[in-house]
Amino acid sequence: MYFTGFADEAAKGLEGQVKATRELGWRNIESRCIGGTNIHDISDAEFDRVQEVLELADIKINCFGSTIANWAKKITDAEDTSFEEAKRAIPRMQKLGTKLVRIMSYAVIEENDPDDQMEEERYRRLRELQKMFADAGITPVHENCMNYGGMSWQYTMRLIENVPGLKLVYDTGNPLLNPDRSKSKPWPRQDSWEFYQKVKEHVEYIHIKDVIWHADKNEPEYTYPGKGQGCVKQILTDAINSGYDGGLSIEPHLAVVFHDASVDSSEEKMYKSYVRYGRDLVNIVENIKKKELETA
Repeated sequence: MYFTGFADEAAKGLEGQVKATRELGWRNIESRCIGGTNIHDISDAEFDRVQEVLELADIKINCFGSTIANWAKKITDAEDTSFEEAKRAIPRMQKLGTKLVRIMSYAVIEENDPDDQMEEERYRRLRELQKMFADAGITPVHENCMNYGGMSWQYTMRLIENVPGLKLVYDTGNPLLNPDRSKSKPWPRQDSWEFYQKVKEHVEYIHIKDVIWHADKNEPEYTYPGKGQGCVKQILTDAINSGYDGGLSIEPHLAVVFHDASVDSSEEKMYKSYVRYGRDLVNIVENIKKKELETA
């Protein structure tokens, strides 16, 4: 098992991201944005600089936090930039030795019923993307975010059934952010433990996010790991006891939220909250392992 994180929540620039990673004693970053631009969209010159900085710091990019097929892309749009993003990502991932890429399953068509979401077209595109990455020796992992597969665990399992070879990155906090569209209206929030239990055999990677959902305000409150309703400790205990040996990637959303430009903070606040979040996660994992040894 190894620790990593969306270090663009620690600093906008690569140097700050590397500094936070090293302060935590980690050797991996899940790279999303560098200087505000996704790693698959930065210029070739900037990418070369990124590679140099990482090599000097002995830091690896374990996963590309791509925007491929994400919540900002509509399945109803004829023009889909996801394939161009994948084509740019693959050679860069190969240069860095990166084996995982986070993908999604396109935005929910809000005006349609949950079972009227152009599923076959989604499956077709994801099968193509899956093949592109697999042929390059890369594993795409689908995140349960604000997308088709994130509508409930049942929809994630439909993806698994219809996109051969697809693996998952399970985000502990996202179920609280999404209505459970497998149920009748008014849709309740999803249950993170239930979602995890139903999909865990397909989970290749885990995002650690925690949140309290305030139903009266219809809004989330992001918390440090283990302080919210994301069942972080329960899920990690089960994963560790089940022999999980993949990555744990922090996505705090405390100082900045990638998909919400209204949430902004100083560089100092970003950095400090990210490092504290990482340390809190390490403590949780160490305590779980300690209890496991005591009961063995």
